[in-house]
Amino acid sequence: MTAGLALWRLATTAAAPLLPLHLRRRARIGKEVAARLEERRGEGAARPPGRLLWLHAASVGETLSVVPLLEALAARAPDLSLLVTTGTVTAAGMLAQRLPDGLGGRLLHRFVPLDVPGWVARFLDGWRPDGVVLVESELWPNLIAEAAGRDLPLALVNARFSARSARRWRLAPGLARHLLGAFRLVTAQSAADAARLQAAGAAAVLTPGNLKDAAPPLPADPAALATLRDAIGARPVLLAASTQPGEEAILAAAHRLLAPAHPGLLTIIVPRHPGRGPALAAELAALPLARRGAGARPGPDTALYIADTLGELGLFYRLAHVCLVGGSLVPHGGQNPREPARLGCPILLGPHTWNFEEPVARLLAAGGAVRVAPDPAVLAAAAAAVLSDPDRGRALARAAAASLAAEAGLPDRLAGMLIGLLPGAGPADGAAPALAGPAEAPRPPGR
Repeated sequence: MTAGLALWRLATTAAAPLLPLHLRRRARIGKEVAARLEERRGEGAARPPGRLLWLHAASVGETLSVVPLLEALAARAPDLSLLVTTGTVTAAGMLAQRLPDGLGGRLLHRFVPLDVPGWVARFLDGWRPDGVVLVESELWPNLIAEAAGRDLPLALVNARFSARSARRWRLAPGLARHLLGAFRLVTAQSAADAARLQAAGAAAVLTPGNLKDAAPPLPADPAALATLRDAIGARPVLLAASTQPGEEAILAAAHRLLAPAHPGLLTIIVPRHPGRGPALAAELAALPLARRGAGARPGPDTALYIADTLGELGLFYRLAHVCLVGGSLVPHGGQNPREPARLGCPILLGPHTWNFEEPVARLLAAGGAVRVAPDPAVLAAAAAAVLSDPDRGRALARAAAASLAAEAGLPDRLAGMLIGLLPGAGPADGAAPALAGPAEAPRPPGR
């Protein structure tokens, strides 16, 4: 055991008596489900018979990216049950909405236990998974050490390891090597992620593609879509998707600049956190607005429509003629540009897109997105170029969609790799061989 792991175990064990209070506080503000807090302590196991694969996806983006993988795993191994854990209530709700047909009886959801040694051990004792799959950047030291100590095959898939993350892990290089060396399979989102992971201590890292490129388009309720189309009619629509504080004021100013040349312009603002809706309505009240969270629809005189609801981005991408991907005008790192690309919505991006560096680079190289400065006049000019020229918008949309086309078969290929890691895998599973050799597992931590 490294010194870093020993310190982490000591700190999390010492914090454990205080964590139930922390969880109850989170439940009071809707960030936990009060009736399911036991799951965060590793309790409530209900293991099904047969083989069980545990996949952990922290939040909404990771959860959505693994939905096609879950379907592929179920198709390749009909006897395999799937346990999916998430770290947020939002992700749990999204998984329930997007669960593929026919998986309901084979997929179980739990909230992931907090990374306390005893709680993780209790979870693994109860569920006894045959393999563990962590998605993107979920490097919890106690979870990884406990699973590896039980000789469970560990995989890190669709790994994202940014330059910032690499710098942080360099502060604890021994711990990074210890944890990353426990994975028998690591697949990275990009070559840059792979290089940083290997430098930090991962064994051979594969780059088969990005699961987020293979995800299906965001859904939309047909009745809600029809209702909004009737309300909006032929008006031009500018969408700002998943905005962060500071961006909405820029959008409102850009709207004022655009409106004279684009009569009837409707700007739809979807805040990343819907709870900001009432405050945004107060902040932007100088323009005629309506708020979806209050049950309002856009009327003929509505200039701004604040869509402060959850899980409806697919609806608004289908309505918009051009969209700004939020989190990119301010130093937040940007949200997922693949979502509008899959739905044929022309894309504008601010300068801050490091969260999605590789797909943004591909979109820009393919001519599938336009970069804009965080300035109302620049944003208005870029939006006007699309609103005034539908052919330009269609060309942007075609180029964006083409940049994602190569990853259609990735979920099935990755499912084969994962099944190949499980005990008893064989031809009946349709399993592809694991393409990264086993790394030496850390020694079991003492309890």
